[in-house]
Amino acid sequence: MNLPSRPLRTALSILFAFLMLTVPEPSRGQSASFKGLVFGDAYWVAGSDDSALENRNGFWFRRIYLTFDFAISETWTARLRTEMNSKGDFSSKAKLEPFAKDVYVRWKGGRHQLTFGLSGTPTWSVIEGFWGYRSVEKTLLDLQKMGASRDIGVAAKGSLDAEKKIRYNVMLANGNGASSETNKGKKGLLALTFYPTPSVIFEVYGDYDDRPGRSDRVTVQGFVGVKGTSGRLGIQYAYQRRDVAGGGSVNLNALSVFGAKPLSKQVTGFARFDRVFDPNPDAGKISYVPFADNARSSLALVGVDIAAHPQVHFMPNVEAVFFDGADGAAPDPTIMPRLTFFYTF
Repeated sequence: MNLPSRPLRTALSILFAFLMLTVPEPSRGQSASFKGLVFGDAYWVAGSDDSALENRNGFWFRRIYLTFDFAISETWTARLRTEMNSKGDFSSKAKLEPFAKDVYVRWKGGRHQLTFGLSGTPTWSVIEGFWGYRSVEKTLLDLQKMGASRDIGVAAKGSLDAEKKIRYNVMLANGNGASSETNKGKKGLLALTFYPTPSVIFEVYGDYDDRPGRSDRVTVQGFVGVKGTSGRLGIQYAYQRRDVAGGGSVNLNALSVFGAKPLSKQVTGFARFDRVFDPNPDAGKISYVPFADNARSSLALVGVDIAAHPQVHFMPNVEAVFFDGADGAAPDPTIMPRLTFFYTF
């Protein structure tokens, strides 16, 4: 994702400070709130196909959110959220600088809502919430750069029945994430989610991205999640077809299985396995963990979540990526022990 220019990032910082200092006391029926979220790692690259990365270690912030919410009325709300993070390419020395993550106004009426502006997409919002450990790792499509968490456009979300067992989330957007529109094409996204019981979730998702130069993309995805007092288990399968300018296409098939189980009142164990059945041309752009773009990959992740406080968590974990099917010898695996930290305020 392309970040705004330095002057714009500086302006966003000044705007947040201005909001906190100058927003008047809300009128009757209105309210304002400010909150933050931070997570990152102490990491060690114990193994990598790139000898220059082996034994690299350090600390980084993978996400810093500052969020300002304002309730305009009973039916209208607005949000401004900025994000900052350390570069995850193991080479950049850029400072932490904010950019716009959410900028929208939202209308709510009964079981339905409409959102206008830069807001979250339906691509993995349900799956990410069920996984519960975005602070440890992105979900499958997010990690493999097969979609975007945000886009600029209009979105509708709600339930089709009074019991809220059948829910929809549809969006028409630019297709450029948080960046500006640069072409006439648009992206349509739709997720339908079924909750037959409070413990079971089924979701089907699809999108069509009209991209320039005959490089359109189509994505379909299915997800099943089961949860209870003894833990939760989720299974996700996704397919994406990427048209290539000049003819032909690239097909990506991917699977993710993940779960979590309480081990005590303050400790939860979690594990995940991802399999990408086709070489991903964008894998070399993945941040914070080295991937090869010329090989099929398998990711294994295991760790524990230690809740020092409901708002402060420490999560020692190990992430390993194995490769096969490359042109020639398979790349050596990536092995990364990490201590992930997470807190909110």
